Amino acid sequence: MKKAATKQPNPIKGNTPWPKGQSGNPKGRPPKLPGLDLLLASVMGEEENGVSAAETVLRAMLAKAAGGDVRAAEVLLDRAYGKAAQTLDVTSAGQAITPPIVWSDGK
Repeated sequence: MKKAATKQPNPIKGNTPWPKGQSGNPKGRPPKLPGLDLLLASVMGEEENGVSAAETVLRAMLAKAAGGDVRAAEVLLDRAYGKAAQTLDVTSAGQAITPPIVWSDGK
């Protein structure tokens, strides 16, 4: 039977978890720029010669993709059809791998 993992001391002095009840990020996530989404929506909705800015951007991306820019093609396809699902085969010589589970209390 395997031995349970023992807890190792922290090698960096003073590098300890926060006290119970104290957050490691007390101010939280910084706020996004105020009104950025509204500004972007208004800019993308602007029209020049009957063509919206969003359509202009889309046509530019399409032209780059048609010219061989793989990243532009990837962005367009991901937006249109969603990203392709990626699978992960976790086998070894045809046998399923079951990782050993060791609980922190050693049981």
